[in-house]
Amino acid sequence: MAQVKTAVSIDEDLFADAEAAARDLHLSRSRLFALALHEFLERRASRDMLDRLNAVHDAPLDAEDERMLQGMRARRRRIVDDQWT
Repeated sequence: MAQVKTAVSIDEDLFADAEAAARDLHLSRSRLFALALHEFLERRASRDMLDRLNAVHDAPLDAEDERMLQGMRARRRRIVDDQWT
């Protein structure tokens, strides 16, 4: 994979913390920043996927789905009642 050099500006205290973390983890500063950015992007993608899934599941049920849900609930009640009687 090709490497790309870039310059970023960050707060001096954050830079010092990054330097210490890289040293403690025996990583180059570049590797630490690349790992941190990769993790950030993975979390963002996961959050976006979760948001899309939640939007799908928040949608109201249509009449057919509502009937199916009612049937499933009735069946579950019958099964539970049979087990406890």
